[in-house]
Amino acid sequence: MRRSKRKAKSFRFRPFSIKQRRLLNWWRDGSPYKGYDIVIADGAIRSGKTIAMICSFLQWTFDAFPKGEDFIIAGKSIGALKRNVLKPMFQILSAWGIPYEYNRSENFIVIGRNTYYCFGANNESSQDVLQGLTAAGALADEVALFPQSFVDQMIGRCSVDGSKIFMNCNPRGPYHFMKLEFIDKADEKRIYHLHFTIDDNLSLSEKVKERFRRMFSGVFFKRYILGLWVMAEGIIYDMFDEAVHKVPTVERNYSEYYVAVDYGTQNPTTFGLWGKHGKSWYKVKEYYYSGRDEGKQKTDEDYYKDLEKFIGDLYDKDRNHDPYDYYSEPKLKAVIVDPSAASFIALIKQKGKFPVMNANNEVLDGIRNVATALKTRMIFFNDCCTNTFREFYSYVWDPKAQERGEDKPTKENDHCLDADRYFVHTVLFNGPATLETGDLGLGNW
Repeated sequence: MRRSKRKAKSFRFRPFSIKQRRLLNWWRDGSPYKGYDIVIADGAIRSGKTIAMICSFLQWTFDAFPKGEDFIIAGKSIGALKRNVLKPMFQILSAWGIPYEYNRSENFIVIGRNTYYCFGANNESSQDVLQGLTAAGALADEVALFPQSFVDQMIGRCSVDGSKIFMNCNPRGPYHFMKLEFIDKADEKRIYHLHFTIDDNLSLSEKVKERFRRMFSGVFFKRYILGLWVMAEGIIYDMFDEAVHKVPTVERNYSEYYVAVDYGTQNPTTFGLWGKHGKSWYKVKEYYYSGRDEGKQKTDEDYYKDLEKFIGDLYDKDRNHDPYDYYSEPKLKAVIVDPSAASFIALIKQKGKFPVMNANNEVLDGIRNVATALKTRMIFFNDCCTNTFREFYSYVWDPKAQERGEDKPTKENDHCLDADRYFVHTVLFNGPATLETGDLGLGNW
């Protein structure tokens, strides 16, 4: 059994806000919510709810079950759980001087006599892994991203006397099951609901909070900054402004390039060439072919030949690197392709001419990151990208999906923008997740 006993870097605590203290202490003697079974902390990003919830959950498990029980810790995926929950959790335990053992291969943690089993909840079948488990409590991070079946199963697994469930999330649409079945019914279901804003995180300076306010617009501002459960209506990229983002197609000294590909058989196939100039990225040119419109389908080999012509000499090492610098690299860093286009990716690899990488194709997170890149003027588009501009004005949210509590774009007029999303989400926003920070200061209720 592989165990990790490596000591985590100690967490640096700062003062907790009133809202965070309420989350820390809701289950303690003297709290009017001590008898409640569930706490839900929702609201703005970077509002300090995650750190306060981890501290509260851990201390409750130590206090309520000193003889040892099993617990559930869940995130959208195991990877997200490690970044957003387990890493700060281990730092907090280190700061408290509490030893732990983490079994990486089996994804469980032992702290004293308690065992904490870790789960990802990214699809409907995820609930199956909970079958047969009897737990004394659960911590669910970003629970609005979970399927309802997993949430229901998780609650059903917590059947030990005195069990409690800790859930946090950022808002989604007003018809989401977390809003309708839990937050709106908090009183009748004895759920303690705490709504957070970025002002509830005392570790954030006004300068940082203002920067976050500038990053988002439209539905993302309402959800991630105001913390509201609102509908995503109309055009998705309502922050796109031709006067700002559409620029002349002129020569620029691009320091590096990427090509992003949205591959279709019946649907159009698009390529987008992205170049970095200074601190900004420009969509230099586009390729667009619709077999349905042209009346003739292309094969993988046809598209590969078009890709070669589209890239041209950007990957000619003799032209793109300093012949006297042994370590210099060609300017074209990679061709980014949606992993669902497995045959096309295999062909590019077989040819061996261009480096290829799988795109991060998460839809909603990718849309949010493109919106942020537009809002903060990280990306611009040469005026030759006519199909891209057409899609910006016709790429809309699916109203039928919203009625089901889901945020999904309509699957039309989205091919150039899907390729752009792959580039932005894979390259520009591929850094490590940031942690919400707070300080442990329990005090009295």
